[in-house]
Amino acid sequence: MPVPTLCRLEEEVAIQASWGFVSEEKSFIMVNCSSQCNKNGLRVRRRAVKSICSRMEASVILPILKKKLAFLSGGKDRRSGLILTIPLCLEQTSMDELSVTLDYLLSIPSEKCKARGFTVIVDGRKSQWNVVKTVVLMLQNVVPAEVSLVCVVKPDEFWDKKVTHFCFWKEKDRLGFEVILVSANKLTRYIEPCQLTEDFGGTLTYDHMDWLNKRLVFEKFTKESTSLLDELALINNGSDKGTQQERERSIDLNFLPSVDPETVLQTGHELLSELQQRRFNGSDGGVSWSPMDDELLAQPQVMKLLDSLREQYTRYQEVCRQRSKRTQLEEIQQKVMQVVNWLEGPGSEQLRTQWGIGDSIRASQALQQKHEEIESQHSEWFAVYVELNQQIAALLNAGDEEDLVELKALQQQLSDVCYRQASQLEFRQNLLQAALEFHSVAQDLSQQLDGLLGMLCVDVAPADGASIQQTLKLLEEKLKSVDLGLQGLREKGQSLLDQISNQASWAYGKDVTIENKENVDHIQGVMEDMQLRKQRCEDMVDVRRLKMLQMVQLFKCEEDAAQAVEWLSELLDALLKTHIRLGDDAQETKVLLEKHRKFVDVAQSTYDYGRQLLQATVVLCQSLRCTSRSSGDTLPRLNRVWKQFTVTSEERVHRLETAVAFHSTAEKILQECPDQPEAFNEMDQFDEIEAVGKSLLDRLTVPVVYPDGSLELQKQIDFEISAIIKLSSLCLMMSIVMLSL
Repeated sequence: MPVPTLCRLEEEVAIQASWGFVSEEKSFIMVNCSSQCNKNGLRVRRRAVKSICSRMEASVILPILKKKLAFLSGGKDRRSGLILTIPLCLEQTSMDELSVTLDYLLSIPSEKCKARGFTVIVDGRKSQWNVVKTVVLMLQNVVPAEVSLVCVVKPDEFWDKKVTHFCFWKEKDRLGFEVILVSANKLTRYIEPCQLTEDFGGTLTYDHMDWLNKRLVFEKFTKESTSLLDELALINNGSDKGTQQERERSIDLNFLPSVDPETVLQTGHELLSELQQRRFNGSDGGVSWSPMDDELLAQPQVMKLLDSLREQYTRYQEVCRQRSKRTQLEEIQQKVMQVVNWLEGPGSEQLRTQWGIGDSIRASQALQQKHEEIESQHSEWFAVYVELNQQIAALLNAGDEEDLVELKALQQQLSDVCYRQASQLEFRQNLLQAALEFHSVAQDLSQQLDGLLGMLCVDVAPADGASIQQTLKLLEEKLKSVDLGLQGLREKGQSLLDQISNQASWAYGKDVTIENKENVDHIQGVMEDMQLRKQRCEDMVDVRRLKMLQMVQLFKCEEDAAQAVEWLSELLDALLKTHIRLGDDAQETKVLLEKHRKFVDVAQSTYDYGRQLLQATVVLCQSLRCTSRSSGDTLPRLNRVWKQFTVTSEERVHRLETAVAFHSTAEKILQECPDQPEAFNEMDQFDEIEAVGKSLLDRLTVPVVYPDGSLELQKQIDFEISAIIKLSSLCLMMSIVMLSL
């Protein structure tokens, strides 16, 4: 390529590279080509190439490195210099790619290793002489100072005639290194066989693809670890310097590294393990080979990077832990303030507006349902409180001393607010429950009063005294139940009033007067109304009780009056059926007369008792404004029976008195007859006795009752026939006695 063309190409590449339009690989090639053509700017271009190659990565020129245009096998010459092998092939070798490969390979060893020089083996057995010569001349521009010996492996019989045409030893001063032509079997004169690869009859094992893969891993680890170290250092240094806001801002901007530190550390440990084994391939029984040994700075660099990574990563973890703890603390503080603000704001406002207790069971139940909705909303925030309390407790157990004060203050603030709000909710719930119980008792009492009033408003029309007694007992039970209900209402009302009077302020730290006058007036009004209704019912019960007692007395009087009539009838019946004897003598007749008078006294008291009862029924009926069921026929019956009894009793008295007179006279005559016969001299006495006897006989034939008592008359006659016969016989006997005289 002509020099002007190369210069123009170099300028074009430089301009394009400055704008980022040309790859590094192309820029390397152009620089190397221009350095071959322009010897005046050789040193400047070489420094530029070395500077660029020092930043070159295997991944960028991977297709070129895979061609194995040159390689470092890891072997060393007798001066401990590294052996650089350039295997030429039959195909045309690209000098540009070879130059890039050499530049990359020479950037790997350390400066100390480079100072010992390189031994370059140019394998020209499969290449042409002009290519070999070009490669040797290129070494002058690429690695003039680092090359100490160039061994050109020649074919056995091909270049013998051409050696004289070109003597590298004559050019030694100009090239800067010694070039020898040697066959492969004589290469061991300069290099030990154990440092030569199998291609040159040596025993050193080399796998180019394995080396390339490990090199890619090494460079990737180096790149990632270096980048990660910079990021971690920025994060860690930013967290150690400046104010709190600057540290937080620095951490926020660089908090997450671009790669995972754990993955990079694992890759580094695996790489270091292979380097320490000094074996990259997996051949068993082979010679240990490590192209990136201590001289190539592989192990020390990896170890240094790993140590730095571990140190920075440890600091980074601490920074993350502090940041996480601080973030968690800020989140907790934010949630705490959210809970506190809601409870002291909307939550307290909801409770402040719900102060009524309702005026009925339905109203109280509606307020309870509304309160349950409020409690449901509070429950969500209380759940957050429980979660926050657990988080704060965990931080307190594992927190630093500098955070303990702040955490305890947050916990105390949150607990105070939540407990106060929970107490207000519980107080409100208890108040509504007490109001519901109060209204329930009031409703039950109202229903009892309504039932009692309805019972009192119905007129009593019982059939007998027993039903009146049952009704009166039921009335007393209802009144007692009303008394108990009113007492329970007073207890519930007083308890509710006590709760309302002890009601605390809804607002925290503020004296807020809750308007409870309406609730108090309502409770007192309900109790007063129930008291008035109960008093009215008691008054009505007293009137109804008096009326029912009078009715009981009325029925009792009627029953007793009827019983008096029955008793009087029984006395009359006894008088007619059993009181028929006139006695056999005067003494017996006098006894019968005395018994009869007592019998009449009993009948008289019975009649008087019946009359009094009937008079009482009349008075009670007038008081009750009703008509008696039995007084209308009881009084006539009583008078009729009493009249019959009076007539019968008087007749009985006359008969007994006549009988006494008869028996007394007769007995006197009979007693005096044996001793004083002269007593019968007077016929007046006999006539008197006869007249009394006849009079008695006449009375015995007269009915003692009115014609409606015919049965009793017949029985009386039947019983008195014997008396008539006895009396007649006595008269007959007296007549006989008189005739005998």
